[in-house]
Amino acid sequence: MRWITKQSKRMITGYLLASLLAFLSVAEIPFGAQLVPSAQAQTTSQPPKVAPDLVAKITSAPNALVSVIIKTPATPSSNLLSDVWLSGGLIGKKYAKFSAVSVKLPAFVVAILATRLDVEFISSDNPTAASGHLETTTGAALSRSYGTTATGSIDGRGIGIAILDSGVNADHHAFRTDNSTTRVVASVDLTGEGRTDDPYGHGTHVASLAAGNAHISQGAYTGIAPAANIINVRVLNAQGQGKTSDAIAGIDWCIANKDAYNIRVLNLSFGATAVNSYQTDPLCQAVRRAFNAGIIVCVAAGNSGKDTAGNKIFGAIHTPGIEPSAITVGAANTFGTDSRTDDVVTTYSSRGPTRGYTVDALGVKHFDNIIKPDLVAPGNKLIEAKAPSNNLVSTTPSLDASTNSNPDHGVMYMSGTSMATPVVAGAAALLIQRNPALTPNLVKAVLEYTAQPLAGFNTLEQGAGQLNVEGAVRLAGLVRQDLAGRVLNDPLLVGPAPTPVSTIAGVSFGWSSGLVQKYDCTTGVNLITKFQGVYGTGIVWGDGIVWGDGIVWGDGIVWGDGIVWGDGIVTSDGTTLASGTLLVRGVTLANGIVWGDGIVWGDGAVVADGRLMSDYNLALSTSASATIAIGQAILTNGDGTPGMAPTTDLLLEGW
Repeated sequence: MRWITKQSKRMITGYLLASLLAFLSVAEIPFGAQLVPSAQAQTTSQPPKVAPDLVAKITSAPNALVSVIIKTPATPSSNLLSDVWLSGGLIGKKYAKFSAVSVKLPAFVVAILATRLDVEFISSDNPTAASGHLETTTGAALSRSYGTTATGSIDGRGIGIAILDSGVNADHHAFRTDNSTTRVVASVDLTGEGRTDDPYGHGTHVASLAAGNAHISQGAYTGIAPAANIINVRVLNAQGQGKTSDAIAGIDWCIANKDAYNIRVLNLSFGATAVNSYQTDPLCQAVRRAFNAGIIVCVAAGNSGKDTAGNKIFGAIHTPGIEPSAITVGAANTFGTDSRTDDVVTTYSSRGPTRGYTVDALGVKHFDNIIKPDLVAPGNKLIEAKAPSNNLVSTTPSLDASTNSNPDHGVMYMSGTSMATPVVAGAAALLIQRNPALTPNLVKAVLEYTAQPLAGFNTLEQGAGQLNVEGAVRLAGLVRQDLAGRVLNDPLLVGPAPTPVSTIAGVSFGWSSGLVQKYDCTTGVNLITKFQGVYGTGIVWGDGIVWGDGIVWGDGIVWGDGIVWGDGIVTSDGTTLASGTLLVRGVTLANGIVWGDGIVWGDGAVVADGRLMSDYNLALSTSASATIAIGQAILTNGDGTPGMAPTTDLLLEGW
């Protein structure tokens, strides 16, 4: 119990305030500067004893209560604790093994206490939250502080991410705002079932990877853009099945409602067997319409990277992942460690090239053979939000990772390129928040240029490399925002080019410093220092370019000077995009034939690890929802005739 009277307290407070004013006057400390205690307590050669963030509070609101931690040379003295109490402060925690005490007291008292010899340092008692594995290993946690006064923390705030999936459980606490309302700002059902929740369980998990907050498990499962708005576009039914026509309707709805909900990113964690060329595939054409409307479209590569015997498969990218304008995402395995030194491309992640084709008048097939995926992101055994009583967990209880009985806190395991795709979608939202002027092509360029090539994997397995959110947000912040009217070779950055290195979880790595094109790659610092024609709208990388015999001619509008062209099909040495062992020898994908390391792709043949699949592609069986969930691989004929009759056009790319 305190014995001090209100009158005495006012006297003490007045005395301390007078002391503070005298102290500030003598020290001649400008507003916002660091406080330096008097010479009697500390010489000018010693470091300041007040944390910089406390200085603003002291000078702007001296009477406001602040929570601080006072570090002392030894056990906090009784005199110090008494003076804290006399100043109107409240004693918080004392520590057995740490010489410090936490207190709450008026801000101006901090300056007085800092002059004492029995005080080493005073810092704010800032709130903490666990940094989840996903946001740590991708570098998203590091990028939070790369904001400006206009953007605030880089968390996706204000950006709309449309999740085209099996629905989103809007009541899950992973989707709450700061004031406990839901960030699922719109929901529409296009399946005909008349519901927008998530009975299957896929969409809720996907949405939380892109935009789940830190509310669950003290932030252990925070998504990439935890403050972004979610637009729930339900195109898969209660069994996780859907039709291409429903998906197209979903994309169409997003284009029509783009401005109403600031939809800047679409996430499509599903696909269908690629038969038609992207030039005629209706789902690809719908994606291209969204792209032309200024929307970034992230799509799953597919889970067809190996056959049932475990053999590596090439040429099994699903549609709409075959669309050049889409950001096609493969899956990486982080093995649950924040360090990226052990990361690999998962065995099941679909590899390129794309095998959609056209048929000429003579009946000859002409395959697209485009390099895909564009990049990879963590997608293996990720824990995120679980929709209550969903079908996936009901049929496979081992997917349940919940330890809390509250259904709105439920979490579950899932793996697949379905999970990797929303990680990239969330990253795209962060880039747009940091720099709203970025076009879809520029977002793709920034993501690829800053990606980390994984050693031992070729371009057809990982594209430009693994997602690096830290580097991407940093680079996006340097891109000029007055892009309208820019022409080829205009300066692209507002300052010098950044050092192409990121440090995540204590390990530094170089950026790819290049972009994946249709049939090869481009490198060079001018990709980011000078405006390229392909960064505008209404054009896709490779458009307006003539290809032949490994030589590329630009049309004078698309690519500027200082750009180096390479074969692109390289097994990476872990440094830059063009560095490593050349996988392709003598000819390019544009010719329809690729030779290299015992693998041959030709018009009508795919050979992987000695296994001939003449005129075959790989797809997922869709004979039952359980088969989709497991991701069982079967061979289908190159003309699209399946080995098993499918019950749906769309295939989920995660289980």
